[in-house]
Amino acid sequence: MQKIVPHLWYDKQAEEAAQFYVSTFPDSKILSKTMLYETPSGTVDVMTFKLLNQEFQAIGAGPEFRFNPSISFHVICKTIEEVEAIWKKLSAGGSVLMELGSYPFSERYGWLQDRYGLSWQIFYSGGADIKRKITPVIMFVGDVSGKAEEAINFWTSIFVDSKIDSILHYRKGEEPDKEGSLKYGSFALFGQEFGAMDSAHPHLFSFNEAISFIVKCDTQAEIDNYWSRLSAVSEAEQCGWLKDKYGLSWQVTPAVMEKLLGSGDQEKTARVTQAFLPMKKLDLTKLLEAYNAK
Repeated sequence: MQKIVPHLWYDKQAEEAAQFYVSTFPDSKILSKTMLYETPSGTVDVMTFKLLNQEFQAIGAGPEFRFNPSISFHVICKTIEEVEAIWKKLSAGGSVLMELGSYPFSERYGWLQDRYGLSWQIFYSGGADIKRKITPVIMFVGDVSGKAEEAINFWTSIFVDSKIDSILHYRKGEEPDKEGSLKYGSFALFGQEFGAMDSAHPHLFSFNEAISFIVKCDTQAEIDNYWSRLSAVSEAEQCGWLKDKYGLSWQVTPAVMEKLLGSGDQEKTARVTQAFLPMKKLDLTKLLEAYNAK
């Protein structure tokens, strides 16, 4: 089981976007679709899908949050032809942040926002071994610029099977980034690969709820532990969602949540939905009671 799952918030295009991504990446598929009724956003669809063995979840819940480049997804390709094929599909109707071309760090690389605004960085591996084809990368800007390495240390201290793989710092002369701040860091949480970096350049965006990370928990004790250690903004606590001290959004949820909401029994789904909506930290016992009620 993938313990941490990127969660993507769309207006009403969750299913459309999931189908688009599955058609873009090989070895990808839709895992499930669940409809939730009578939520604050009305009727919403929740899609679970896999892209190159990376699980994602998406929800179509209204225009409140929009994607921005503070979180992007690195796609590492074995060949230049693969880079160009994926770039062609993802860039259609989107916008280019860095043109597809040759750079000191990669013979073929480009950075774009797709037609939905989601940010992707496409790399040619140059023959290097590829651990994971798609990696979430978190860019610290604005008020949290300079805190990326601190965040990596914090997150790897919380989650099990976690480690820092590599750290590269900015050097003198790479202003506006401060010497010693994080140029790029690679780390693993629950054995899953992530990246992080600082950017002191002026940006008109920051972390928001458009992208959050679901943490799947087996027990209430696990939920309690991650909730108490991560949550730092009390007003952001809702329906299992929280923000940590860097402003990054997480969802601490029971691993059985997909089963509880996706049984296909509309009455069960409705009961579980109405049970979790008023909650801040999720209560597994009450969710199970709602699911099993007669």
